[in-house]
Amino acid sequence: MSDLKVGDKAPDFSVVNDVNETVNLKDLAGQKVILYFYPKDNTPGCSIEAQQFNEAYKKLQDAGYVVLGFSRDTVKRHVNFKEKYDLQFNLLADTDEAFCNAYGVMKEKKLYGKTSIGIERSTFVIDEKGVLTHIYRGVKAKEHVGQLLADLNIQ
Repeated sequence: MSDLKVGDKAPDFSVVNDVNETVNLKDLAGQKVILYFYPKDNTPGCSIEAQQFNEAYKKLQDAGYVVLGFSRDTVKRHVNFKEKYDLQFNLLADTDEAFCNAYGVMKEKKLYGKTSIGIERSTFVIDEKGVLTHIYRGVKAKEHVGQLLADLNIQ
């Protein structure tokens, strides 16, 4: 469990993306990064959130941000999800939950009376020096990207 705060150094990661390339945070030094953690590919909320990030991608990219989506899904599932929605950004496969745990996004959830552990929809904005500038936890899929753009002063 992680108690990350704005101003903390972002935990490094080394994971495989949707084209089987290894992506490391340290390799993105000097760039601004948006990491968004979502529960599962091809579910209603996650599909909405991915599409909204995709619609805002050009604005985010023009503002100097790299967008990365994180979930516990496999590379194969990510490939299908990315193709289905023509996503322009990388999806990262954290199948062993190491980085989900490092960012503290694994939470107990209750659905239809059953308790499970899953990803709490969360976003972390990292500056060029690897420092967390914004942390969003428990975000609403339909509202989050608009709020993020407003907070980052991106129009």
